[in-house]
Amino acid sequence: MPFVWTLVLLAVGLVLLVFLLVRTVLEVRRFKRAQRSAAHDLADRSGMVKARAAGLKVAISQRRRG
Repeated sequence: MPFVWTLVLLAVGLVLLVFLLVRTVLEVRRFKRAQRSAAHDLADRSGMVKARAAGLKVAISQRRRG
């Protein structure tokens, strides 16, 4: 009967491993989603800064001309 305890412990270990793997995968997905969102926001903001800088260059060149 000692093999029964071994099988029970093995089954419990496998269930725990599957639980931890599923939880880890979900957390990784959540992290990737947050990372993508932050990268998108940063790209939007940097695009706005570039557009403002270009607008300032145009305004300065127009003031110098006339």
